Amino acid sequence: MSPLSPSDSVAWDHPEPLAVGSAPVPEYGSGSLADLLPTLAAGMGVPGLPTGIPELTAADRNCVFLIDGLGWEQLGAHPDEAPFMASLLASSRGGTGRPITAGYPATTATSLASVGTGLPPGAHGLPGYTVRNPDTGELMNQLRWKPWTSPRVWQPYPTVFQLAHEAGVHAAQVSSPTFANTPLTKVALSGGTFHGRLAGEERVDLAAAQLAAADRSLVYTYYAELDGAGHRYGVASDTWRGQLMYVDRLVQRLAEQLPPRSALYVTADHGMIDVPFDEQHRIDFDEDWELRAGVALLGGEGRARHVYAVPGAENDVLTCWREVLGEQFWVASRDEAIAAGWFGPHIDERVYARIGDVVAAAHDDVLIIASEREPKESAMVGNHGSMTPAEQLVPLLEVRT
Repeated sequence: MSPLSPSDSVAWDHPEPLAVGSAPVPEYGSGSLADLLPTLAAGMGVPGLPTGIPELTAADRNCVFLIDGLGWEQLGAHPDEAPFMASLLASSRGGTGRPITAGYPATTATSLASVGTGLPPGAHGLPGYTVRNPDTGELMNQLRWKPWTSPRVWQPYPTVFQLAHEAGVHAAQVSSPTFANTPLTKVALSGGTFHGRLAGEERVDLAAAQLAAADRSLVYTYYAELDGAGHRYGVASDTWRGQLMYVDRLVQRLAEQLPPRSALYVTADHGMIDVPFDEQHRIDFDEDWELRAGVALLGGEGRARHVYAVPGAENDVLTCWREVLGEQFWVASRDEAIAAGWFGPHIDERVYARIGDVVAAAHDDVLIIASEREPKESAMVGNHGSMTPAEQLVPLLEVRT
């Protein structure tokens, strides 16, 4: 029998994995969440800040209403549930009718830090839902801030609100009282005054009042419940659509109360997709010996994993994850992900080891769950985190007076 020719052996080979460079990197520096507040504050005369989104026009009073979980694609697909916001789609990104990008990973802790500091994840240092603390070797949940670590050590940069306040701009945040003193608020959104209100109507009414409180104002308000409905029931659910209807009315209520010389920007921290509950779409790390081999810690979340290898096993883990997942995930080494710009153009030294030895970003509608380690997260219907348009693209709707 003659030896196999190259053409005969094609069926034996693993399919070619997704190229790291094919991932759609966020528009850091020109059209990402990190560029929004610096652009607005610079337009109000706050020194030292770049105008990262050139399509935006300066205003004396600026309000950012961030709706957790409202992706560009989800909004565009539901004009009947959100008629007011749908009517503003053409105003997005300074009238271009285009979205901006959340940043990687497209997850709440990372995105809120990007919004508040005006920095990409590689600088502010919250590059995932859970990441390794290099000083302790433990996984740190950056949304819940567990285990606790010093907020100012973890994220030392001033927020845009602090810089605006120091420059004489009236800065205020209006959100749930639950968030008043959380470490995430301190590192991402502090500066000026925080006003806690439970009801959505009270929040938008107070946001409008705070906007009118000075000749130059920078106000932030936030709504979380749409995201919660998506995680629990999915973006195809009646519950999610009901939340969208409610938040659409809140946006209109706020827009109708804007004082003169104001601009309202409605945006989000990420989009979301529903992932089916079967073994093809939900790969269980806790039951997969190949994926577990050589792994010391599993961080991130289902669609944006940080994988921390046992010392010396980094290359083996990378090879295995590429072979097993490479058709469905962009799988990169830490240095490859950094070089490709996933976390921004620069990585602070203190942030480098927080990023996984291997970084896996979902391309398909698939998750890497961990049913034993992460039972609550593994049971979620709606998910986010990666660089697909459904997760990464967010609106920047605009109303001006």
